[in-house]
Formats: sequence, C-alpha cells, structure tokens
Amino acid sequence: MIRLDQLVGYCDDLLSAASFSDYAPNGLQVQGREEVRKIVCGVTASQALIDAAVGKGVDVLLVHHGFFWKGESAVVTGIKRNRLKALLANDLSLIAYHLPLDAHAELGNNAQLAKELGLKIEGRFGRGARDELAMHGCLESMMPIGDLVTLVEGRLGRRPMHLAGGCPQVQRVAWCTGAAQSYIEAAAAIGVDVFISGEVSESTTHFCREAGIHYLAAGHHVTERYGVKALGMHLSQEFNLDCEFVDIENPV
Repeated sequence: MIRLDQLVGYCDDLLSAASFSDYAPNGLQVQGREEVRKIVCGVTASQALIDAAVGKGVDVLLVHHGFFWKGESAVVTGIKRNRLKALLANDLSLIAYHLPLDAHAELGNNAQLAKELGLKIEGRFGRGARDELAMHGCLESMMPIGDLVTLVEGRLGRRPMHLAGGCPQVQRVAWCTGAAQSYIEAAAAIGVDVFISGEVSESTTHFCREAGIHYLAAGHHVTERYGVKALGMHLSQEFNLDCEFVDIENPV
C-alpha cells in the first residue's frame, strides 16, 4: 500500500514530468481515494477501460492517454461527463502520462517498442533542438524488408501497413510510437532504411517513394501498449502493489 500523493510524486519524478510541455496535464488528473493497493493500467482512459477498472475494484487507473487535451471543449457533457461520473462515483483516481511516458529511456513507449522488436538503441532524434522523442538503432543483421514486416506482425500481433520506398534489404531502423508519422523526414535525414510509427498520412506515401525510405504504420494503440504496462509493472515491484494491464482492443 502507498498513499496516492506519494505514488504520484514518485511517478512525476521518475518520468521527469515537469520538464515536458505537453498537450494535456501529466500526473494526477482525477483524485480518488487516498490509499492505493490496486492499479489497472491501459493505453487510453476510455469508458470501456474505466468500467473494467471499476469492475476490478482498483484504486488507480494509470494510462498514457488521459483527459483535458488542449483544444477540446471545457464543458463537462456527454462522453466526458459519463467518464468523469464513473471515476468520481467510484472514488477512482486517474493518473496519466503522455510525452513523459513516450520519452523515458527504460520504461517509455519507444524504449519498450525497441525491446519488443529486438532493436538495438543507438540514439535519439527529433524535429528540432529540444525534441528527441524518437529513437534510432539497428536490427541484429541485414534482412529483407518483407521479413521485417513479418517480424513486426509477429511481435505486435498486428500486420503493419508497409509503404515501400527504400532498398530491399534493411538494417538501420528509426521509430516513434503513436501518431508520429511526421518524424519520417527527420528519420530520413539521419540515413535509416526504415521508419516505424503508429499512424499514417496520405503524404507519407509520396515521401517514402521520393526519399527512398520504407515506412511501417504498425498502429497507434498497439505501439503504445508497452510503456504504461512497463510502468505498471515497475510500480507493482517497487511498492508491492497489485497491478493489471487491461488491453481494450483498438484497430487504429
């Protein structure tokens, strides 16, 4: 057992949450009961995940995608009202970490995706001087791009969309989970053979063909399952908490 404020403080420090300028608040978003014994973690604080957490009688819901995004309406109606009502009625805390959980060198989405795919991390890169969310590295050996597509499908359980543009044999890879398809220009600039992310844009096809790089759109949800799961396991071990990862299926 741990107090809620202690748990949040520990996570804030571990993920250096205060150092990020993000699209939503990081850390405690909805306050519930003061003592924490059980946690459910998942990718997105959807109604389905909230209902699953309530059904399991946990104290904290820990997610990557929480609430209160910049640009969304501030009124509490409809879907937002229903989600908040379920949390508040059951004294269930919501803790969310977005960019801090993407970036963490060990527990982050990008580090954990590398682990899942067997990629050796060699460094970070981004779209500007203060942006180093993405990672680059390499496969153990050169392989046909078709074999890499099959490897990604086997490890993640979802066949990625492959936009071909590079050489048939690949080894140098860059990746950034979620909706990071726009990082492909920076990936091409550092000379990798393949860039992996979650989503895809219409313009990505043309860029791949003209820049000579492969792109694998492996799924926003599926590429971001691993960071929050790793964080939950870390907290479980650190504080002897009961923590369960609940995967709400999402084809995107």
